[in-house]
Amino acid sequence: MPRLFTGVELPPDVALDLSIMRGGIEGARWIDPESYHVTLRFVGDIPERMAHDLSDELSRVVAMPPFTISLAGMGVFGSKKPHSLYVKVEESPDLRRLQAMHERVCQSLGLPPEPRKFTPHVTLARLKQADRLQTMDYAHSHNLYRSRPFEVNDFVLFSSRASRGGGPYGREEIYPLARAM
Repeated sequence: MPRLFTGVELPPDVALDLSIMRGGIEGARWIDPESYHVTLRFVGDIPERMAHDLSDELSRVVAMPPFTISLAGMGVFGSKKPHSLYVKVEESPDLRRLQAMHERVCQSLGLPPEPRKFTPHVTLARLKQADRLQTMDYAHSHNLYRSRPFEVNDFVLFSSRASRGGGPYGREEIYPLARAM
């Protein structure tokens, strides 16, 4: 059974900018820059047949034109016991629309609705053993980070193996978004 999710990859220069911020939190497990992405929909472990159906259905989502997003600010998931450090994605109706399309595809295949509210972000580090105050100070001191705007031209169906998280991820399929004629 493959473990799947959909997402948007970052341009190499934006990933490089983020990688420069790695370090400074004891106990953090930093994500490799080539694994940075914005998750659209976590699918999880599904049977092989359903994975093929998902891939086929996602190919119909590409009628959406490319759009631009930016990263801005930093946050921490888990206020009492931080577990992830992330960079926020600035509000984007187009990104929300793309994510909603992925959610509809997953539900049409019989997958349960995603229980968590969509919070678009790029995970920088997992924080299993990290100090809470040091983590909060780090997020606060890097909160003015802003990426350049970049175009989302496609999305990816990723696979991962059951592990501690943070990659490496395999690209199962890349779906280019449709350009206006």
